[in-house]
Amino acid sequence: MISYNPRDWFSFITRFHKADTFRQLLPLMFLISVYAGLIAWLEVDYWKLSDKSYIRNVSVMHTLLGFAISMLLVFRTNTAYDRWWEGRKLWGGLVNSSRNLAMKLDTMLPEDDRSNRSFFRKAIPAFAYALHNHLHKEQTRTELFEEEEHRPIFQRIDKEKHIPNQVALLIHRHIQLLCREGKINGEQLLFLNTELQSLTDVCGACERIKNTPIPFSYSVFIKKFIFFYILTLPIGYAPQLGFYVVPVVIFIFYVLASLELIAEEIEDPFSGDSNDIPTGVLAQNIHRHVGELL
Repeated sequence: MISYNPRDWFSFITRFHKADTFRQLLPLMFLISVYAGLIAWLEVDYWKLSDKSYIRNVSVMHTLLGFAISMLLVFRTNTAYDRWWEGRKLWGGLVNSSRNLAMKLDTMLPEDDRSNRSFFRKAIPAFAYALHNHLHKEQTRTELFEEEEHRPIFQRIDKEKHIPNQVALLIHRHIQLLCREGKINGEQLLFLNTELQSLTDVCGACERIKNTPIPFSYSVFIKKFIFFYILTLPIGYAPQLGFYVVPVVIFIFYVLASLELIAEEIEDPFSGDSNDIPTGVLAQNIHRHVGELL
C-alpha cells in the first residue's frame, strides 16, 4: 500500500517558484504585471470609466473564448502525453524482449559455452545503449566495444552509420552462425525470431516519435492565442477588480502558459530533459538483467 504524506503537498506548493515553468515564465510574468497595472491605472484612475462603460463587456469575449482555449490546451497536453507514454511502452517492450531473448538463449546454449554466452551478454545490452545514444544524439559508449574477446566483432561497427541497426545485425548474424554450426536448430531459430524482430521494431517506432514533432504552426497558434487572451484580460476586468486585476491576470497566464510549456517538454520523450523517459537507466537495467540470466 502506498503511504501518503500530507507534507509532500505542502512542500510542493511552497517550492513552486523553483519549478522549471515558473523560472521560464518569470520575465513574462513581470512584464504582464506591469502591463496589467498600467491598464488598471488608466481605466480606474485616469479615465475613471463608469459602470455603464461598454468596455466592461469585453469580459464576455473571455467567457466565450475560455472554452475554446481550454479545449485546445487539453488536446495539446493529451497529444504530448500520448507520445511520452508510447515511448515508455516501447522501452518497456525492449526490456521484456531483451530478457526473453536472454532466457531463451540460456536454455538453448550449453552451460559450458562461455564464448557465445559472453557474446550475447555484451551484445544484447549494447543494442539498448546504442539506441539510447542514437535517440539522444550522443556518442557511442565505447566501453561496450573494448572487451578483448569480442573486440574483432565490435570493431566492424562503423560509428558513422546507424549503430543500433548494426548491433542488431551482429546479433542476427551470430544466431545464424549458431544455426549453421548446429548449436541451435531451425525450430529454435523461429522461436527466437519474435525477440530479434522486436529490436528493430522498437528502434523504428522511437525514431518515428523523435523525428515527427507536433506541427510547429499548431504550437505557435496556441502560444499566440494565450498571449492575446491574456493581453485583453485587464481591459475587461480592470473596471470590476481595480488593481487586483494584476495578480489575477498573472495567475491565469501562469496556468495557461505552464500547460503549454509542459506539453512542449514531454512531446519529445528523448530530448534529455528531467521529465523525459530514463532510457539510460532502462539500458543499465537491461545490462544487469541480461548479465544475471546469461
